[in-house]
Amino acid sequence: MAAQAPWLTRARRWVVWPSAALIALVITFFLSAWIGSSIPRNTRWVEPEQGVAIMVETNGVHTAIVMPLVTAQKDWRADFPTADLAAPDSPYTHVSVSWGEKEVFLNTPTWGDLKLSTAVRAAWDGEALLRVSHYVRPAPSPDHRVLIVRREEYARLVRAIERQLMPTGDRASYPGYAAYDAFYDAPGAYNLGNTCNQWTSDVLAEAGIKTGWWTPLAGGVMKWVPKPR
Repeated sequence: MAAQAPWLTRARRWVVWPSAALIALVITFFLSAWIGSSIPRNTRWVEPEQGVAIMVETNGVHTAIVMPLVTAQKDWRADFPTADLAAPDSPYTHVSVSWGEKEVFLNTPTWGDLKLSTAVRAAWDGEALLRVSHYVRPAPSPDHRVLIVRREEYARLVRAIERQLMPTGDRASYPGYAAYDAFYDAPGAYNLGNTCNQWTSDVLAEAGIKTGWWTPLAGGVMKWVPKPR
């Protein structure tokens, strides 16, 4: 058998080893995400029969927390005025809040619009943004799962989210994907260790609700929220 040319051997090394390292990195990430999201926080928490009904929603990739627009604990209209929406006059009853990477949020209305350069930059050093959607009586579904939380737990959840709000006069707002949502500047840095889904579970955990430790993926959040019966 003829010996391979040295340049061909070197070329294969340049291709094979980086490819193998990338595959190993991806496998390690997903395995770590599965393990980390399976370790519970607030292990003794049990959903009460009465309290404030919130939702945890997902589109399969991203998660958000849906709350009543007005309760005794919080009126979100001052922080997220409907004047920022393209359809401000609908009879909104709930507000959905999530945190994510600025460029991804603003420039990828669909996943087909996501550029590799944007994804790579977001994975390592992304700017933060809040997405706020307004709903009218959202119905429970596998992607919109209801959690009943105690009033004091909801108050802690509200405070956790309020700490993610920049003063109204110091933040910029941006048009949303639809007539009922908007984006707002937010503190923090987005990366693979601190994703939108990690933000969701951190807020829930701060309220005292049972959730996973490290949840970079949407499934790691949703596994702790029962599907509607």
